[in-house]
Amino acid sequence: MTAHEALKTYFGYDDFRPLQEDIVQSVLDGRDTLALMPTGGGKSLCFQVPTMVMNGLCLVITPLIALMKDQVENLRRRDIHAAAIYTGMSYEQQKTALDNCMWGPYHFLYVSPERLESEEFRERLARLPICLIAVDEAHCISQWGYDFRPSYLKIAEIREVIRREAKGERREVPILALTATATPEVVDDIQERLAFRNKNVLRKSFLRANLSYVVRQTNKKADEIVHILNKVPGSAIVYVRNRQRAQELAAYLQEKGLSADFYHAGLSSKERSAKQEAWKTWTNNNTTPRDTTLHHTAPIRIIVATNAFGMGIDKPDVRMVIHHDLPDTIEAYFQEAGRAGRDEQPAFAVLLYDPSQDKAKARKRVSDNYPPKEFVENVYHKTCDFLSVGAGSGQGHTFMLPINDLCRIMHLPILQTYASLHLLTQAGYINFQEDQEIHPRVKILIPRREISEYELNAQQQQLLDSLMRKYTGIFTDLQYIRINETINPQSKEPISTHDILVSLAKRHIITYIPHDTANTLTFTRERQIEIYLPTHVYDRHRQQYIDKLKAMVEYADNQLFCRSQLLLSYFGETDAAICGTCDICRAKAKA
Repeated sequence: MTAHEALKTYFGYDDFRPLQEDIVQSVLDGRDTLALMPTGGGKSLCFQVPTMVMNGLCLVITPLIALMKDQVENLRRRDIHAAAIYTGMSYEQQKTALDNCMWGPYHFLYVSPERLESEEFRERLARLPICLIAVDEAHCISQWGYDFRPSYLKIAEIREVIRREAKGERREVPILALTATATPEVVDDIQERLAFRNKNVLRKSFLRANLSYVVRQTNKKADEIVHILNKVPGSAIVYVRNRQRAQELAAYLQEKGLSADFYHAGLSSKERSAKQEAWKTWTNNNTTPRDTTLHHTAPIRIIVATNAFGMGIDKPDVRMVIHHDLPDTIEAYFQEAGRAGRDEQPAFAVLLYDPSQDKAKARKRVSDNYPPKEFVENVYHKTCDFLSVGAGSGQGHTFMLPINDLCRIMHLPILQTYASLHLLTQAGYINFQEDQEIHPRVKILIPRREISEYELNAQQQQLLDSLMRKYTGIFTDLQYIRINETINPQSKEPISTHDILVSLAKRHIITYIPHDTANTLTFTRERQIEIYLPTHVYDRHRQQYIDKLKAMVEYADNQLFCRSQLLLSYFGETDAAICGTCDICRAKAKA
């Protein structure tokens, strides 16, 4: 089967988009490939099509669980077998997924980069029929990227594992790295850290001819947003820096008669999915009544969100992306702004800028994100104490970490504590993950032989019997469980499984941890008496952060040069023409 035949047969497209075919052919030729494609450029097909041609298993490494689930579901709808392994799955579920990939007709296995740190997973991985490694958000592997993640560094080791364990033969499995934002420095670093056999970069210009970049100076940002949204019709995203502002601004827009809702990582998975769907279903023909409760069933025109929103969300007809606050980096701004106008119709990316206030906030961000090293060490030891982890213990153990409780009990400032935990992650002491989806877990506290001594109603007994049959280790450890919505839904008064579990927990028959979103912390080393933050983790990264923030401020301050040219030159495209549509170009045209 050829690439074009696979494209048509499995995905229903007659032709590739620009650059897609070149990337696919490079992979089919067995070459390590770094593909630079703008947001919405069709990256997934670049590894999905060659995998179907090669007829093996593609290992897809992505940090986004929501994107992972979405792509697996999309592939299954096309009758293509795909599996995913992510945080919250039980051991049995993970084992089943790997067994399916080993013995079944599976073509794709999606995993998070943190999964690569598991020795057991790596041992299983070595025996899988892998034909391609696809690395999404590849800029995360670079120390010079804006979103560096230490777990990505394990990918090169994975290549060696696969090479060594191929039925006694040394085989070379090509790697395809994909990113939408990378400076020339990051491009070189990605290839080095992924152990490319030969340098090979395929890029599509980051030029977005249909997207007009605008910077509006104002000290009344909320009113300016209302003015812009009333002037420009269509679907919109408004980015803010924190959850409270997202909720407050969404409420303010509704007061002004606009269809809006908020979104942030603190919402439950169900809430996030509902809000995403309501926003994605909006069209210009919608007329949505105001809902002051901020809970919509009707389509939503405007989503006010933190940077948790947008990754993997495909809505081509977004007409407007507004940034209420100054982003930390050009990379982050470009990626978020690029979510507008993916249908190639005219769209706007507007940055609201209050020079005095925003510059002062930018300076404070430096101290918030890089507190003194002594403070970071203090956070480490206080967190260990809070979790009751003694010196020389803790390695490999995972805890849910309620940050608010930690900061209240240990008298720590919250922003600097978050930053310290991320610095400790980069230094290799812990793995701190924010807002992870925690699936329900249950442990039965009483011996099996004593259960009959408790007075249980029929529903409680039925549920306990089911748990004991399905989860053999439920008497010794907390088990991730899958639960039905109701017991006996045909009865006059159906009761939810959650309610039954709560009732059993209140009687101390079980421990029940319900479905939730929580911060998790895994100790990658035993607790240390003293910690050391390497220069590349603290000093270099701090300076890099300052430099990137300075570049963002300079972009906002700019009153002379085409904004599209400035952005493209940042990513190494130094020969771009003026766009003619940004606020600077339009001002010059009027002069």
